[in-house]
Amino acid sequence: MSNKTLKTIYQEAKENVSYINKLSANEIKWIDTISKKSFKQKGIFTVLVTLFIYKIENPKQDIRLHRTEFKNGFSGRSYDTKYITPTLKKIGLPSMAESGWLTRTLERSEPYTLNYSANIEKNTKEAFLNLIDRVETHNQNPKYILVELFKKVIDIQKQNIIEIEPIQNPDILTIDKITTLLDKQFSYNYHTSYGSKLPVIAFYSIYMILINELSRYNDCIVKELGSHTASDRTSKSAGDIEIYKNNTLFEAIEIKLDKVIDANILRIAKEKIIKYNPTRYYILSYIGIKEEEKQEIQNIINEVKEKHGCQIIINGVIPTLKYYLRLIENLNNFFEIYSNLIQNDSELKTIHKEVFQNLVKELNNEI
Repeated sequence: MSNKTLKTIYQEAKENVSYINKLSANEIKWIDTISKKSFKQKGIFTVLVTLFIYKIENPKQDIRLHRTEFKNGFSGRSYDTKYITPTLKKIGLPSMAESGWLTRTLERSEPYTLNYSANIEKNTKEAFLNLIDRVETHNQNPKYILVELFKKVIDIQKQNIIEIEPIQNPDILTIDKITTLLDKQFSYNYHTSYGSKLPVIAFYSIYMILINELSRYNDCIVKELGSHTASDRTSKSAGDIEIYKNNTLFEAIEIKLDKVIDANILRIAKEKIIKYNPTRYYILSYIGIKEEEKQEIQNIINEVKEKHGCQIIINGVIPTLKYYLRLIENLNNFFEIYSNLIQNDSELKTIHKEVFQNLVKELNNEI
C-alpha cells in the first residue's frame, strides 16, 4: 500500500491539485526550502517523504521515533529501503542509492525533535524538523505537505529540461569531431558541481552499445547509474560504472575528471577489487597520472594481477573514448544515447545542458 500511496500523492501533484490554502506561511516557506535542496540533499528529501508516507499509513505512530531502539519507535530505514526509495526512482523524483538513512547526519540515534543535534545546514535543518513537528504536534496533514513539495520539485525538474537538437547530418560524424566536442564539454568551467558526471555518462553510453556489439560482453548488463554524489559507503559500488555477467561483477570503471591518478587511488581500487572481485578494473583520468608515483602505481597493478588476477588498466579519458568509439558500429547511435542521457539527467544543472546544446549547434554548423 505504501508505494501506491506515494504514487497517488505524486499524481495529485502532477495534476496540480492545490492544498496551499491549508498550509501556513511558515509551512510554505519550509516546503520551498526542502524543494530547493531536494537534488543536492537527497537524504533529507527521502527521509521526509518516508516519514510522511508512514504517518499516512500509520496515523498513530510518532514519526519522530524513526528507529526501533526507541520506545514505541519504528524502522524508518527499512520502510524507506523497501517501499519509498524504489518508488521515488520509478516516478523520477530525487532519491538515494538505497536509503536516506545512510546519510550520516540523519542516522543518529536521536528522535527528530526540534533539538535534533546533527550538523545539517541551518535553513534545511529548520525546515526539515519543523515540518515533522507540524505533523506530530500541530496535526498538520502530511499529504498536504507532500503534494505541495512534489509540485515544487516537479517545477524545478521542468526548468532543468533543455531540448538538445539532434545531429542534422549523422553520416558526417567522425570520431575526431565527437571527441573534440566532448573535450570542450568536459574542460568547460561550469562554476558549479556535477560536471564530473559528464565523462561518466559518456562511457556509460558507450558501454550500452558495447554490450550488444562485442562478443566479450555477451550476456552482460550495465548497472544503472547511481547518484554521482553517493559515497562508496552508501553506494556499495565498485566504480562509477559496473558491468555484470551472469549476476557477477565483470568489469568496473572509475573515472576522474579533475583528479590525477596517484598511488592512493590505486590503493582504494585494490580494496574494491578484493571486496567486489571484478576481472578488470579501469581507472581513467582526464588529467593523467602522477609522474613521481608511476613506479608505485605499477607495483600495485602488478601485485593485484599476481595475487588476485584482476587486471587494472589506467589511461586518459579522451584517448580511451577515441579507442572505444572505434569499436562501435554507428557513431550516431552513441551520440543519440549520450544526448538523451544529458537531457534527462536530474543531477546535471541547466548550465551543463546549455553548454552541450551550444556545442551541438556548433557541430551542426560545421557539418
